Amino acid sequence: MIFVVEIPPQGESSAWFAFDAGDLLRKVALTDAKADHEIWDSASARELLADLDETPESPDVAARLPALCALGAAYGWDTPLYRADHLREPGLYAPVPVGIVDACRAALLARGGQWRVYEGEETALIAADAVDPCFEGRSGWMARHALRQQLIAVEALSDDL
Repeated sequence: MIFVVEIPPQGESSAWFAFDAGDLLRKVALTDAKADHEIWDSASARELLADLDETPESPDVAARLPALCALGAAYGWDTPLYRADHLREPGLYAPVPVGIVDACRAALLARGGQWRVYEGEETALIAADAVDPCFEGRSGWMARHALRQQLIAVEALSDDL
């Protein structure tokens, strides 16, 4: 599981979870101005052409889709390419890997406020008691409480503590 804590500049802090990186991407995309494939995507140049019902062998494909053909020529048609518009130039597919969680974290940070993303119950449990400047003051106390409540809700933390 992945746990997310939001401390907005104004309003109540909250916490929520995602089952895995794919679920995190889906949940972030639900409330983001960008589509899920703009937040994070991985596809080869061949797959990107296939999305347009084209292949590298299609007649005049290089004239009609020069950017995609340039990707295929530069990196190979089957090399995984990654997109993360909150981390890179929007629309850029490149062979340098970007993790889904990193791309989602960048999308959340772009919204403003403070965000914490914890990969795994153990990490979130440690964070619930750790020293962290975002958990200071009233809004920080509310954020820590929201994280604890989320951990109790998924039964990672006992509610009798």
